[in-house]
Amino acid sequence: MSRVCEVCGKGKIKGNHIETRGRAKHLKGVGTKVTGITRRDFKPNLQNVRVTLPNGGTKVMRVCTQCLRCDAVVKKVVRNPFAFKKAAPKAE
Repeated sequence: MSRVCEVCGKGKIKGNHIETRGRAKHLKGVGTKVTGITRRDFKPNLQNVRVTLPNGGTKVMRVCTQCLRCDAVVKKVVRNPFAFKKAAPKAE
């Protein structure tokens, strides 16, 4: 399985890790200096989620957290947490 969101297609991107040393000037230092730059990967925060499909079925998908937050997918409801059981009618 690749590290790609199945909803928006977000995947890993390349970037730099910058190594510095020294003390910042606003902290009474002489300034920070760059001592090394190496390549790195920025990976999306993917979650395995059971999603309710439009036809009523469910499917496990790898979805990034931004898609979960903006309601791009509908999570499967296992049970309604605020549904009360109906009381049996009292026999008098």
